[in-house]
Amino acid sequence: MSKKIAEVSKNCVACGSCVKECPLGAISIYKGMYADVDKEKCVGCGKCSTICPAGVITIKLREEEFINA
Repeated sequence: MSKKIAEVSKNCVACGSCVKECPLGAISIYKGMYADVDKEKCVGCGKCSTICPAGVITIKLREEEFINA
């Protein structure tokens, strides 16, 4: 499992750009309100953070307990 993961801030505008850009289908729009990252699918490649027009997606290190699960 990748040590990195995408994280979406609360300022997401649910435009869907990240959903279209994610090669693994790890992002979806939750109830039309914000992007939600599937922690099982995301490898932290950063394509979503690059395409995000609002600049609210960052790539961070996963929490250790999730990596070792």
